[in-house]
Amino acid sequence: MARSHLTLAALATSAVAGLDVAAASSFGTGSLGDFESALLTGCDGRHWIIRVPTSERAEAEQSADLVALRALSAGVRSRLPFTVSTFAGQAPISGTRAVVYEFIYGSKVALSAIPAGDGLAAAIGRAIAAIHTLPTSFVADAGLPVLTPLEILRSTITIMDRASATNLVPASLLGRWERATEDSALWQFAPTVINGSLGAESFLSSDDEVSGLIGWQSLSVGDPARDLYWLLGARGEYVAESAFDAYNLVRGNGDRQIKQRAMLYAELEIAKWLLHGAQERSTEIVDDAVQMLHGLVDTVQDDIEQNLTHNTMPVMAVDEVEAMLDRDQRRA
Repeated sequence: MARSHLTLAALATSAVAGLDVAAASSFGTGSLGDFESALLTGCDGRHWIIRVPTSERAEAEQSADLVALRALSAGVRSRLPFTVSTFAGQAPISGTRAVVYEFIYGSKVALSAIPAGDGLAAAIGRAIAAIHTLPTSFVADAGLPVLTPLEILRSTITIMDRASATNLVPASLLGRWERATEDSALWQFAPTVINGSLGAESFLSSDDEVSGLIGWQSLSVGDPARDLYWLLGARGEYVAESAFDAYNLVRGNGDRQIKQRAMLYAELEIAKWLLHGAQERSTEIVDDAVQMLHGLVDTVQDDIEQNLTHNTMPVMAVDEVEAMLDRDQRRA
């Protein structure tokens, strides 16, 4: 049974010293109800969010997010052009914990509603670039993952091998992905600080600028392309292009293969969806993934004999990428 707003407000009062709650209202978070949450208004007019995880996965995500928020010191945050969530307090409840955060103001971003051009798409590109220009030392100091290009390549190959073992991935796709992993130029990049789990839902906006960014549970040093692949699913031909252009204006063009790796990661999200279905023994998910894999073959049919390399990068149709990423966002 879901806890009442009154219960959540009482938890918040015990979690945050001096908090006097005047009102509480619903606030949706989590893809499939992973959290019970509420928006709280203090008597001083300040706003807060309280979240209680409803599954082990959500609890692990919340714990990882708190570790990352502690690593994001005031000095690190000052380098970012947007607001990051601030931990305010916690209280035990039913074997887990309720966590209270200071509220970040801004409107939720929908991937399908991002316009191309110098507005929100460009702002998102600049925001991601700002993350990638942070010093990597604070991530290492916090004991968070710091991966080398070789380790990232190996983990990519592992996903491919596991997907191949299902015997459900078309041979033409496996060959395409294998050629990409064998192209050394694709993997010559400098790892950066990455959020690691970005999507449109990570961003809050105000006046076509990014006002806040939520969800830091995958903070690490890794491949910057991991923070960019989701943009390829945006509606409109030039949304991803606008974001990538703005990103490159901030970071420069030193990583010339970043968009190619982003496309590879986008395609491998289908393989992850397949593996998820196999693990959950869900015929529905497996069948959906197989259909998407065959759709991907059709999309890149004209280029299937070419390597997915640094100088050959066939682009999926926008609607195909959008459908793929939309299904992936609903998966877990």
